[in-house]
Amino acid sequence: MSPPYTAITFAPVQGFIEKSRKLRDLYGSSFILSYIAYSLCQDIKAKLGEQAIISPALLNLAQGTPNIILIQGEYSETDARQSVKKAWNSIAQGVRQWIEDRVKDKNGRAYRYTWEREWNQWINHTWEFFYAKGDSITEARQKLSEVKRQRDWTGINWKGESSTLSGADGIAWADMGATHPLNPNPDAAIKSFYKDLSNIASESLITPREQLSIPELIKRLITREDIATKVIGLGKKDLPESFAELAEDPQGMGWFQGDGDRMGKYLAKLANNPSSEADNIRKFSKALREWGKNTLEASINQNIGRIIYAGGDDFLGVFFDNKNNLKPQTCLNWFYKFRDQVWNQHTYGSEITVSVGFVWSAKNVPQRDVLQHCREAEKSAKSNGRDRLALRVLFSGGNYLEWVCPWWMLEDVLEAYSDRSGGKNWTHIYNDIATLESRHAFDNKQTEVALALFELYFGAENRQKITTNRWNSETNSGILGEESHYLRRNTNQEDVARVNAAINNWIINLAKIGFHLCSST
Repeated sequence: MSPPYTAITFAPVQGFIEKSRKLRDLYGSSFILSYIAYSLCQDIKAKLGEQAIISPALLNLAQGTPNIILIQGEYSETDARQSVKKAWNSIAQGVRQWIEDRVKDKNGRAYRYTWEREWNQWINHTWEFFYAKGDSITEARQKLSEVKRQRDWTGINWKGESSTLSGADGIAWADMGATHPLNPNPDAAIKSFYKDLSNIASESLITPREQLSIPELIKRLITREDIATKVIGLGKKDLPESFAELAEDPQGMGWFQGDGDRMGKYLAKLANNPSSEADNIRKFSKALREWGKNTLEASINQNIGRIIYAGGDDFLGVFFDNKNNLKPQTCLNWFYKFRDQVWNQHTYGSEITVSVGFVWSAKNVPQRDVLQHCREAEKSAKSNGRDRLALRVLFSGGNYLEWVCPWWMLEDVLEAYSDRSGGKNWTHIYNDIATLESRHAFDNKQTEVALALFELYFGAENRQKITTNRWNSETNSGILGEESHYLRRNTNQEDVARVNAAINNWIINLAKIGFHLCSST
């Protein structure tokens, strides 16, 4: 009888990463997740051997964050839980000890720390842990999904004011364990503590104005090389290169988040051959991990940005220029070649497509809001048909513009544009669209006005492309995605009004996005 299969995961992953104010928080949270997963895999290897791990392959500390760890063999739930807790405990206690050993008040005296109970609560209750076994990989995955629906989460109450970063947890400071609602307001003491902490950690890491919760403090301080190496015991080679490069956050940034399409469908296909399923998943996982390091990371780490994490087909990255003069056209130039020259290099491009959301935001939009929009843009790319890019421009008031386009059409449209004099001034089509909208020229009864305007600026050939490639097929992604989304309810008849509206909006949003992303270059 074949050995049992085990599936393990922990949460939150995306939520833990997205609760971030600075670029450092993103790097720190991604590193922590990777360290926990790495430590878990190391324990599995020690007990069962390296071949027992089906996925993820090539797990390292600089990038990672796999959603599920698949094991071939008997690995106990107790060992798995203890491994996760031990890894997180080493990080949390290491950061806490570093603070207690170094942070003194303005007179050089050590603080009286009463926060041990609060730190222990976060050590014990930060992570949800999920474990399942099955006689096949598919069964183990299915059981894990069922277990995840039951949740395994414990909320932590706190006293006093909440963090200035998320507003969701209590402020971490030396005497937080002794505070009580009836005591005098501790605001002055908290401010003094963070001023002293900032002096030791550096203001570029923590400003005196910030008041962070315990997990937020851990994320921020773990990016210090001395903590990550001496306290946790890692070597410099184990650290992300980004740790050494971090300074003040750049002001002009574009964010992108991507995910492979229909991964479950592809894994189900591999399950049709049980005898080779585990080996095929190992090869697949290895290919995606190598792609993240050797192709994705290398393609952007050329003074235009960094990859925050690449957990296989799931990735998050940021474009920036330390001189604060990044142009959105630089980001678009990278996306033009993304599918063919980046994504397809892992050799599984014919089996799995990819959807990406890109957000270009106003400079004063909080990072956590940008990350949320980035995630929503990725979902928009998927819901609009997959195998495409959603471009979103986010304004300071929270409003945004969005245009979603299949990869094959992206460069053709954005590069083919020329105004009547042969230039690249998007103001002309933008103003034409605004004028026509004010005259109610676009309606659900026809698309001729929008298509005629499109042809004027983008040519007859591109007009033909968007009229003959509306729907997804076995070999190509359509402009509007799945035709089934545009059928009348309970019939197989096309809803003409909805189709017309979608075509009109696609052209209108193209003009608006082009104006905001391309006219400033």
